[in-house]
Amino acid sequence: MTSEEFARLLDAFTLSAESGDGARFAQHFTEDAVYYDYIYGPHKGRNDIAHMMQDLFHRDAADYRWEMFDPVFNGDIGYAWSLSSFTSTIPQFKGERVVIDGMSRFALRDGLIAEYRESVNGGVAMSQLGVDPERMNKVFKRWTGWLKERPETVDYLARPKGSRPARPR
Repeated sequence: MTSEEFARLLDAFTLSAESGDGARFAQHFTEDAVYYDYIYGPHKGRNDIAHMMQDLFHRDAADYRWEMFDPVFNGDIGYAWSLSSFTSTIPQFKGERVVIDGMSRFALRDGLIAEYRESVNGGVAMSQLGVDPERMNKVFKRWTGWLKERPETVDYLARPKGSRPARPR
């Protein structure tokens, strides 16, 4: 895959997400892909990814928009900055409009997404929704747990300052 093909994949990926069609969205992923969503957690495989997008995310959000900018691609790993927005359909926050920015990491295999991770300041989204600070704290603690449990984080914290893992050349 070239950098131009990666940019086209991002356009198709985000348009599929905006559509709310879970099966269409899931076709951008390998059969065994994992999508790590900052709200709904990890989802593995096309069926679970389709369910997350269609039955969870689009249940809670209307008027969804998502655009990727400044894609960078090295042959099997890609990154892009994004802006997304939605109107909440959750009864407690119904009608509240949210806009957030984030960074996305794509691990690709055979032209499809094998792993998706995102880094988004969910506190900004919750603030726009008007989420109660106690509830926000509970969510932040869950996110902290996810971060600290990741194998990459465990490895990072186990290494002494100044050390680096061997990198392939």
